[in-house]
Amino acid sequence: MNPGESGRVHSEVLGNSCLNGLDDLHERSAGSQGATLGPSEDDSQLDAYSRAVTSAVERMSPSVVHIEVHQALPERNARRSGEPRERQGGGSGFVFTPDGLILTNSHVVHDAARIAVTFPDGHRVPATMIGDDPASDLAVIRVERPGLDEPSLLAAALGDSQRLRVGQIVIAIGAPYGFQSTVTAGVVSALGRSLRSYSGRLIDDVIQSDASLNPGNSGGPLVNSAGCVVGVNTATILPAQGICFAIGINTAKFVASRLLRDGRIRRSYIGVSGQTVPVHRRVVRFYDLPKESGALVLSVEDDSPARRAGLREGDVIVALEGQPVAGVDDLHRLLTDVRVGVSSALTLLRHTDKIEVKIVPEEAR
Repeated sequence: MNPGESGRVHSEVLGNSCLNGLDDLHERSAGSQGATLGPSEDDSQLDAYSRAVTSAVERMSPSVVHIEVHQALPERNARRSGEPRERQGGGSGFVFTPDGLILTNSHVVHDAARIAVTFPDGHRVPATMIGDDPASDLAVIRVERPGLDEPSLLAAALGDSQRLRVGQIVIAIGAPYGFQSTVTAGVVSALGRSLRSYSGRLIDDVIQSDASLNPGNSGGPLVNSAGCVVGVNTATILPAQGICFAIGINTAKFVASRLLRDGRIRRSYIGVSGQTVPVHRRVVRFYDLPKESGALVLSVEDDSPARRAGLREGDVIVALEGQPVAGVDDLHRLLTDVRVGVSSALTLLRHTDKIEVKIVPEEAR
């Protein structure tokens, strides 16, 4: 795929049927409403649910793959023969373009020395990394066509995570513990959650569902009743039951297009470490601050934008370019690629004084 073709990811794989999964399910069950349910009517309702799940699985399963990853361990752990010892792991993913692009989680393939992909028909082929973004826990890998029977892979249809509703049926497909093509079903439990990625940044607009996930499900698709991907399964809270998370497919579309274009996601940084702290109420009222907390500067890196702008330890950042900063997560959210090399106004509280400095964020490495 050429860099200019990455924009087609949004339009080529998103069909109208992907936007109507919930409506289709309503139509299937509409004929049985308004009557007292007897045994046969109750069976009909169960069959409608079963048909929704089975048809979605039949449509999606050919696009779901198992990903096997080999990571080289440091030299100090090498065998006596001198060859590096490898650690093996794995996860799931799904094909989203016919020419072999696969979407998965960053933590599944990050720092991989070798990647292999196994398709539902049993074919196992090597894969190469296109790019990964630990901050959103998403990655794109690619497989070549030789060795497979079909001229092109069956790409999954991508839906619209903004159209999801709480209570909507969702299905998770993946390879937990290596058991390929495992299906679990549930409902959307909540929308708009935030989840901290492995890099420490918050991932916004995360989908919470009770479709059971286990190790190995990571990177697999979360599918609606129309068989269209609405999320990328990424995490579960192990002590709990039925609290699982997926990154919205709208976020994944954006990240995938940037990874295809640049191989990475550009973000800006200013060179401080900090923590979220409350601001005294008197100070909040005196300066009419929109938030009652800010990002406390714990340290300033040498030769960084913050050092050149005159930031000091103990400063509390409360705004960037007029946008409120209630803490470290807000600061991360505002330091996007559009800030790179652009002079921006940073509002600080220094002791009891409110000051504004000009800072030019640099590209994060």
